[in-house]
Amino acid sequence: MQNLKRPVLAIVLIVFSSFTFAQSRNEEPEITTNVKFKRLEAMIPMRDGLKLYTEIFVPEKNKEPLPFLMQRTPYSASGRSSDSLNAVFPELVQDGYIFVFQDIRGRYKSEGEFVMARPPRANKSDPKAFDESTDTYDTIDWLIKNVANNNGRVGVFGISYPGWTTVMAQFDPHPALKCVSPQAAMGDVWMGDDFFHNGAFRLTYGFEYAVSMESTKDGYFFQHDRYDTYDWYLKLGALSNVNEKYLKGKIPTWNDYVAHPSYDQFWQQRALATHINKVSVPTLNVIGWWDQEDYYGPMKVYEALEKYDTNNQNFVVIGPWNHGGWARGKGDSLGKIQFGSATGRHYNYNIQRPFFAQHLKGKGKINLPEATTFQTGSNEWKAHSAWPPTQGYSGRNLYLRADGKLSFDAPTTETAFDEYVSDPKRPVPYRARPIQATYHPKGSDWRTWLVEDQRFVHNRPDVLSWESDVLTEDLTISGQILVKLFASTSGSDSDWVVKLIDVYPEEWPSDMRMSGYQLMVASEILRGRYRHSFEKPEPITPNEITKYDFDIRWADHTFKKGHRIMVQIQSTWFPLYDRNPQKFVENIFKASDADYQAATQRVFHSRQTPTHLVLPLKMK
Repeated sequence: MQNLKRPVLAIVLIVFSSFTFAQSRNEEPEITTNVKFKRLEAMIPMRDGLKLYTEIFVPEKNKEPLPFLMQRTPYSASGRSSDSLNAVFPELVQDGYIFVFQDIRGRYKSEGEFVMARPPRANKSDPKAFDESTDTYDTIDWLIKNVANNNGRVGVFGISYPGWTTVMAQFDPHPALKCVSPQAAMGDVWMGDDFFHNGAFRLTYGFEYAVSMESTKDGYFFQHDRYDTYDWYLKLGALSNVNEKYLKGKIPTWNDYVAHPSYDQFWQQRALATHINKVSVPTLNVIGWWDQEDYYGPMKVYEALEKYDTNNQNFVVIGPWNHGGWARGKGDSLGKIQFGSATGRHYNYNIQRPFFAQHLKGKGKINLPEATTFQTGSNEWKAHSAWPPTQGYSGRNLYLRADGKLSFDAPTTETAFDEYVSDPKRPVPYRARPIQATYHPKGSDWRTWLVEDQRFVHNRPDVLSWESDVLTEDLTISGQILVKLFASTSGSDSDWVVKLIDVYPEEWPSDMRMSGYQLMVASEILRGRYRHSFEKPEPITPNEITKYDFDIRWADHTFKKGHRIMVQIQSTWFPLYDRNPQKFVENIFKASDADYQAATQRVFHSRQTPTHLVLPLKMK
């Protein structure tokens, strides 16, 4: 379980004096600490009588009362030491904090039953009703009263699932909770995080993660009998085979998938934004542009909090990172993509550190802009007064044209389309094969697949591509990218995958391996049955041109002069997403192998049916 979404916590804070600035090329100092901690163990009682296992690390030579920094996790509170704290949190260790790590209910050494993304308690008048918010409250109350030499202030932070528990902490906060930093919080596991994206089921992750979390209390890795899981999942066949062949109904979350394939009340109650109605304490949201697990949710948490941010306490930092990448290493690259500076170190030293120092220690005052983003392509930090930016940007249509061309000029032809056959027996892989298990014990390309060169699928017969001319000047987009897709299918259901790609020049002198590289800037999938409603699926009329409106999320990116812009469209992205039978069935989790059929897909780009992307383009 060391690699299973295991957050290596880190938070950074930056002092910004203006709303636009270029990144300093002087890297922040590499801090080395050697602080010795006294480790305490406690079973902290909750209001319903159960006890949660907690490890507390107190600096041995602290000379003043210190605040707490706490993480609540399903990935084990044990295994840390003075050495690991010095290695993972050098900036925070240097400033001086009491670190607290706690197993949430039903995990590892804590009592109780584990419930995946437990929703907030329904009856708040019941003094024994509990959820992650009350468990945090009760833990803070115990810490303040029982740990010597504390200053009465607590901060909660965490990455991924601990990011989710961090958001929960502020719903009914203890008076001692002074700030939080939810990082890559799994904010909505159906709409765009771990388990579904716009109705398409995240097969590898949804299967492997649920099995690992719920097979045992202490974590478990499913053993595939093939190294290339593309073959394993293809051999698996229909989703209905999962319980029959492997799980036998023993994994609660898998059973939840089967029982709730659409965005019903079950999933809506687990979406954090559904419950946000205030900004309780200063909040630092942290997001990675290429987060392979939780990108949608933390953005929606920030947006939901922003509606209630009357005191300017809600901030967002978005960097060029994968899931938790700001907490590991320098952050100067991701896969083969170079950023020209240590973005992770910059965040930890200049943003997270002063944020906690101000709110937990009363030292300094950080002047955070509303949104701090690392603009990829230009490789510069930017400060925005709003996210997405509202001034200086305008939506501009980028059209698909004939002969594989992209243009800002609308098509003029009366009838035009490109077509391909989508065959569930030969689905398009989402990353280059072999596709290792998500958390393969000997390593996996899972963590960097979003920056993988897309040439491995370019010109497949079931992947369509359109490309612009070589750009004669820089083109910058900042904000949400919309898709207006006109398409038809010979089936009665279909998935649509749209990718926005930055194509590097054919000569890249600094590293010839990057010549012609196809970098995916933004991408997303839509399950066609949900084109009108995520709650109520409906079939697609075969061979009828249908309009699909959706977004492919957000970006802050500069397509540099000399590059090209590419759009790719396909209907399978396997085995990250399950295969759509391409025949409407009531519940795809109950479909049979016989329900899966090939379909002819057409993407239209005529004057009447102008498929295009709406780019949030920076105005000159």
